[in-house]
Amino acid sequence: LVRALPGWSVASTLVVPSAAPGSRLVFGKGNFQDVTEKIKGCQDITSVFLNVERMAPPTKKELESAWGLRVFDRFTLVLHIFRCNARTREARMQLALAEIPLLRSSVNTDSGQQDQQGWGSRYIMGSGESPTELRARALRDRELRLRRVLERLRDKRRLMRKERVRREFPVVSVVGYTNCGKTTLIQALTGEAALQPRDQPFATLDVTVHAGLLPSRLRILYVDTIGFLSQLPHSLIHAFSATLEDVAYSDVLVHVTDVSHPDAELQKATVLSTLRGLHLPPALLESALEVHSKVDLVPGYTPPCSGALAVSAISGRGLDELKAALEASVLRATGRQVLTLCVRLGGPQLGWLYKEAVVQQVQELPEGDAAHVTVVITQAAYGRFRKLFPIDAPSALPH
Repeated sequence: LVRALPGWSVASTLVVPSAAPGSRLVFGKGNFQDVTEKIKGCQDITSVFLNVERMAPPTKKELESAWGLRVFDRFTLVLHIFRCNARTREARMQLALAEIPLLRSSVNTDSGQQDQQGWGSRYIMGSGESPTELRARALRDRELRLRRVLERLRDKRRLMRKERVRREFPVVSVVGYTNCGKTTLIQALTGEAALQPRDQPFATLDVTVHAGLLPSRLRILYVDTIGFLSQLPHSLIHAFSATLEDVAYSDVLVHVTDVSHPDAELQKATVLSTLRGLHLPPALLESALEVHSKVDLVPGYTPPCSGALAVSAISGRGLDELKAALEASVLRATGRQVLTLCVRLGGPQLGWLYKEAVVQQVQELPEGDAAHVTVVITQAAYGRFRKLFPIDAPSALPH
């Protein structure tokens, strides 16, 4: 996490036993002294990161006073990373919403200190509110405004989903632990040169959609999602839940695991746990394709479990197998089928099929006025075809 921040580096790392839960200083007295000596003895250290989810404001203040440095917990560090990667208006607003609990806890801490000093109850200019109450009200108003705007953006996202459904574009959501290679894989599958994958956590904070073609020439949409993280603070998950709604409306789920990472199994378990927490349709979860990525970094790698696909977006290994598996899953999930229809070349049938289905092949028959046309077509579209051309639509030949 630290190395994901521009200009930051790790000067020293310590593994230190923590005190009993709820301890004010996180460490026991002896360990605290050892850590303090280590920090003060290294001139390169400009801040300290404790790998705990959240520190109570009094604890943070006391540690910073003892060490003379800024102290970050997991929540504040992830927020910093999000700030560096938030490029769209929606991502910045989601980030601002996630920061509200942190600002609110700071207000409450300041309130307690003011009360102890005996001036926390003073009112400002006859408003009937103390400084603490004014700050708390300002935070409530800000949170309300953010939620209203984000709800409008969520409505816009719903309209976009409806348009995709209307146009019958199959949707494949690509999920995985942060920095597992999702964007690089989508770039390899689509050939989209505009995609710029970055080797760092949370490079993708917004859901982005990219068009690609399957071997059958069926056009699908790949959804690149925000990466997951173990112990990701609850408020961050809640703030970015709107961006993950698209996953629930997917036809196919692709779970990418970076097998070159030493904690690959733990990361896989984290992603699965997060997906279950999103209350996705059981059929979508059960049919998810498991992709083991970055196998070019693990010579001789073979998936330990059946059904998993070993893929390298860099070397191209396994991409054809992945596309074939995606095609089978998409056809199954969307009720599409590959059929060969006998149509007259002089009639409107062929033009209709090019518009409403995916035409794979046209093979003229010896008599010259008809052809066998192989198409990928939905059941609904095939029903419309039979209704529009009842005489000229003989029984199709399934593949």
